[in-house]
Amino acid sequence: MVTRLKEVDAVTVGLGWTGAILARELTKAGLHVVSLEKGQDRIPSEDFVLPGVRDEVRYAERLELMWDNSIDTLTFRNFPREQALPIRRIGAFLPGEGVGGSGIHWGGLHWRFLPTDFRIRSAITERYGAKSIPDDMTIQDWPVSYDELEPHYDYFDKVCGVSGKAGNLRGKKIEGGNVFEGPRSNEYPNAPIKSSSAGLMFGEAAKNLGYHPFPLPISIVSSAYTNAEGVKMGACEYCGFCNRTACAPNAKASANSTILPALRLDPKFELRSRCFVTRLNYDKAAKRVASVTYTDLRNGEQYEQPAGIVVLSSYVFGNVQHMLLAGIGEPYDHATGKGVVGKNYAYQFEAGGGAFFEDKELNPYWGNAGMSVCIDDFNGENFDHAGLGFFGGGYMSCNAGGAPPIAGRGVPHGTPSWGSEWKRATVKWYYRRAHFQTEGSVYANRNNFMDLDPTYKDAFGRPLIRLTYNPSDNEFKMSAYLLGRLEGIIKSLNPTHYQMFPRPKTFTIVPYQSTHNTGGTMMGTDPKTSVVNRYLQAWDAHNLFIQGASVYPQQHGYNPTGTLGALAYWSAKAITTSYLKSPGPLVHA
Repeated sequence: MVTRLKEVDAVTVGLGWTGAILARELTKAGLHVVSLEKGQDRIPSEDFVLPGVRDEVRYAERLELMWDNSIDTLTFRNFPREQALPIRRIGAFLPGEGVGGSGIHWGGLHWRFLPTDFRIRSAITERYGAKSIPDDMTIQDWPVSYDELEPHYDYFDKVCGVSGKAGNLRGKKIEGGNVFEGPRSNEYPNAPIKSSSAGLMFGEAAKNLGYHPFPLPISIVSSAYTNAEGVKMGACEYCGFCNRTACAPNAKASANSTILPALRLDPKFELRSRCFVTRLNYDKAAKRVASVTYTDLRNGEQYEQPAGIVVLSSYVFGNVQHMLLAGIGEPYDHATGKGVVGKNYAYQFEAGGGAFFEDKELNPYWGNAGMSVCIDDFNGENFDHAGLGFFGGGYMSCNAGGAPPIAGRGVPHGTPSWGSEWKRATVKWYYRRAHFQTEGSVYANRNNFMDLDPTYKDAFGRPLIRLTYNPSDNEFKMSAYLLGRLEGIIKSLNPTHYQMFPRPKTFTIVPYQSTHNTGGTMMGTDPKTSVVNRYLQAWDAHNLFIQGASVYPQQHGYNPTGTLGALAYWSAKAITTSYLKSPGPLVHA
């Protein structure tokens, strides 16, 4: 039996970064907001405390903060002709679970997309001609510009307390920052995080080769800071524990440490954790979502929660699955190329290298995930692609800081993976290794998509989301180009040993690579080619607003979280200043 509850003004399905942003902005506007989160509540003062939070086995190896695959998972295949199989242990990507979501365990890398990224199809057409874009490359311009998002980028910077160095301040280029970035209205809220020894070494070598190094921008505060919500954050302690875990001194930004301390005090906000939303109840005739149905995982009871506004703010796979199960929007058909829900899935294309220096001691334990020095010379349209055979690009970085005791023990190629020789090698090289990375774009391809699996179901009997993905030739050529430039920098450092790690031709979902999944409910200007409009409002349900990286038309050469947050504030402004005054479509097709 399903218990029908009293209607509320708004409900969010998920309480990570975007769910928290929308809940906070809607309560500020006077709305009663209920947030439904399938995982447990996570409170920094109780859950992110010493000494337990600095446990590499618990968090980095046993993945305590990640998806519970016994309840929910996905199926995967590389190509449409294959049978997809369920993922029993997540590996390639690590979606978070519980209040705060993936924003708890992320490394904090905080980027803005390039101005040309938002009009990438037009930019490529203007520069190289329309015929230069391959037929299977389904990239689209965004329906919002960098200039429109810039105030929201700026506010999200101030919420997170981002540490960095501007390279383009109101149109003035500044050496030492990223001179390729779009114009910023303000400097970063905090000075850059300290760079690792290897990062500084990389930056000097890159500059000598004519490139433009700068410190990586990161949502870890370099000094004590009070953010835009009035929440206090502690300075980074360079403890070496960032990725896959939370931050004890509240230096790394998460929804838990930056927004929820203020949101929890608002009497108009209600959190219901351990509540698994199983369905959006869609009124097709009225073109609205009337309510959501959820199961309380503590007692198995089912509830229906009516709401005036529904915010779909779960992870990428959850957003797409909810839309397909509810029948909102036309599902993407790979065979015909028609439909939109599930289309344009993209995954960050990472590849890198490692180098060993017998004559240097780099102190890799000290540090954090963001002690990198970067170059952006080969990202997006920052360089000429004529004759290269690919589009896109990415940034390059180097860091030797924050290498944990277990996973941070890299050894040269050819070293045995166990035994006395491995022990001697890991002792010798632990302090003398630098890690290099390229973070590349993935320009959407018609062969990469999500749909409902016809065979496998979750614990509630719902079809699992099925992911079909393998990188296209464009991504392999792009990555090979970046690795070639990166290798040139590494060689100039005269390492004792070095090796490059190109991605295999067939994607494997087993080893970790990146949690940067995008697409499936992309934004656009036309309901025939997109799922949501420029304000992230669903074309087919005016009171449904979809948040997160699932709205990206493609994945550009940066980590997605900075843009994800800016879009959430952009959407929230449209809801509070326009939609509440006159509920209905904010954009007419």
